[in-house]
Amino acid sequence: MNEKKVLKKIVAAVLALSAFASLAALEVDRSEIQSAGAANEIVFRNYSGPHSVINTIQQIRAIGSQLGNNIKKNLADARTVGDSNRYSVIHAVDGTTGKFDADIFIIGKNATVDHITNLRRIISAYLESAYGYSSKDADTIATFVTVYNAVYRGNLQYFESRYKEIVTKNLSSSIVGLSTNYEDWPGKSQIIIPLSDLNGGLSTIDTSLISDKQVVKSMQGEEDKGIDARKGMVDIKEREADNAQEKADEAQAKADEEKAKLAEEQKKQAEADAAAAQAKADAEKAKADAEKAKADAEKAAADAEKAKADAAEAQKKADEAKKEAKANPKDEQAQQNAEQAQKEAAEAQKEAAEAQKEAADAQDEASQAQKDAESAQNEAENTQAAASDQAQKTEEQAQSAETAQSQADSAQAAADQKRSEAQQERTAIAKDQQELIAESKKSEGENVIYGLKSIDDAGITSEIVKMNSQDGTVIKESPVTVIRGRTIYEDGDKFIAIAGSNIGVGAVKLVAIDKKNLEIVAESVEKLSELSVLVENEGSYFCTIQDGSDFYIGKFNANMESQLRSSVKVKAATPITVTAKGIMVTDSNGVAIILNPADLSSISPESKPDTRNVLQRAGAAASNLYDAK
Repeated sequence: MNEKKVLKKIVAAVLALSAFASLAALEVDRSEIQSAGAANEIVFRNYSGPHSVINTIQQIRAIGSQLGNNIKKNLADARTVGDSNRYSVIHAVDGTTGKFDADIFIIGKNATVDHITNLRRIISAYLESAYGYSSKDADTIATFVTVYNAVYRGNLQYFESRYKEIVTKNLSSSIVGLSTNYEDWPGKSQIIIPLSDLNGGLSTIDTSLISDKQVVKSMQGEEDKGIDARKGMVDIKEREADNAQEKADEAQAKADEEKAKLAEEQKKQAEADAAAAQAKADAEKAKADAEKAKADAEKAAADAEKAKADAAEAQKKADEAKKEAKANPKDEQAQQNAEQAQKEAAEAQKEAAEAQKEAADAQDEASQAQKDAESAQNEAENTQAAASDQAQKTEEQAQSAETAQSQADSAQAAADQKRSEAQQERTAIAKDQQELIAESKKSEGENVIYGLKSIDDAGITSEIVKMNSQDGTVIKESPVTVIRGRTIYEDGDKFIAIAGSNIGVGAVKLVAIDKKNLEIVAESVEKLSELSVLVENEGSYFCTIQDGSDFYIGKFNANMESQLRSSVKVKAATPITVTAKGIMVTDSNGVAIILNPADLSSISPESKPDTRNVLQRAGAAASNLYDAK
């Protein structure tokens, strides 16, 4: 590439930066605006630069899968699995009701996850392994779980109001939830995953809780308004609603069966109550009859006693008449009186006998009536007992029917709630999509510019910002906040830059950043010097490669593939000047040398001493000689 092309690209970058400066007045106080929206908007700060060690997606997900496999062995038991220094899960469940069980996902102090995407991959794999979620559904839920925990970060009172004691006793207000800054994750994260029903399949995780209004509002503040994840959640809730509706229909069918049984029991109760009432009436009549028979028997006995007394009196009179007749045999009247008295005595005796028999019969009838009354009373008591037993059965059946109906109503309410949530969110998504389309058209106009924004006061790291040059609005900021050297080159649909940090698992590498989403799409295998400059020439990119403690000049293509590496060691912070005759750099001895662009070999005498250094040493020697004299 000729020098004019280099100058053109550098000037373009300068103009973009100048445009940022001229638009500063339009921003009022952007940091203040961002702060004002912080309560509703969750923006995760990730390490978005290259890494010294790159784990595959499979390796990252394996962390969650292993934890999930350990949990699913016995979902009913509370326990802790994993490595507390890296990744672990507290499975906090018990048999109490009223509040939520939960899994508490712990990021230990030695954990190296530094990007929300990878954290979500770990949680997704955990949900997939522990509870059988599909990969797609697990990804959706994992996204909402992270936002949910960021929204309620540090709000212990919130968690105490919704979760069981077995959950909250493990929580600390200083670390509960998830920080939006990846640097605060290790040793300072307690990610709460609410469990609604361990046997609930799709509804194991309570989707309503993790997608409440605050969470959705926060996601709407994201650049893409969280559309994909929200669509995924709507899909889950619609299927939850279908499942819940099936359960509600089954519960209602059972409730109807219980009601039918109740009607049958109520019919039996009505019959039992009628029988008991009749038996009671019969017993009362029998008792009345017995009492009357007893009274009649008592009267008959009294009549018999009187007849007996009358007969005795008549006999006494007859005996006296006989005695009188015997004493006066010739007294015809006395004889007649005696015969008449004897007849009357015999008649009285007969009447007494008959009265005695009637009294005996009346006594028998009274005895039988008493027995009948006692039998009727027993029958009434037995019938009443049967009616009471039936009343108990009817009450129990009424309770069963009421419980079944309550369960059916609850199941229907759950189905209605899920369907309502899904419908409301689908409407909101449609509206947000229209806004995104409008914003997209606005951001794709001729007034779009790109440039760098400094991240730190020293100017060591920067990020790419996409702006509207007409009104100064920021369209998008790159999540890659570790661009070094304040230099980027545009190459088709991407930017080429040096980015990264040597902190933790980070590394400094040559990267390609996609213009659309401003994220890294490719990076070099080779690590670069933190102090390396980046120079473009005819589609190739020159920078300083680090190999251990040594540094070399490297040549890369636009795909981040190494093409050449100098055989000469250079300074870590060497300038790189591309000229028509060669590439000027500073070697490890501090000597300016020229490299051949064809193979990056030195075309300068590598052993040629630095003239300036020779003169300095000669001057020092002369001074020492003078002093010696």
